[in-house]
Amino acid sequence: MKVGGLNYTGFAYLAELIIDSGAKKATQYISPTEVAKATRRGKARKSDRTVEMVFTIGKPNYEEREFIKKCKKAGEPFPVKKIQVKFYNKSK
Repeated sequence: MKVGGLNYTGFAYLAELIIDSGAKKATQYISPTEVAKATRRGKARKSDRTVEMVFTIGKPNYEEREFIKKCKKAGEPFPVKKIQVKFYNKSK
């Protein structure tokens, strides 16, 4: 079954990417007007037994729109093959 331009296996891939890498957010660009995101809630710790995530499909936010403009300028076709991953900032 598809939701927007992403199927359920896409959600599973985004979730697996966040869990395995310890990232905060994974974003997949489906089209210039649609993105799919998986965002981890709370700080990632090795001792945690559960992981809470929020999945979002919809219009891109400001940072994502800027990235889409750069992709269009570079001639990158949609959907963008590489998934953008953001990590937590390092503690001082």
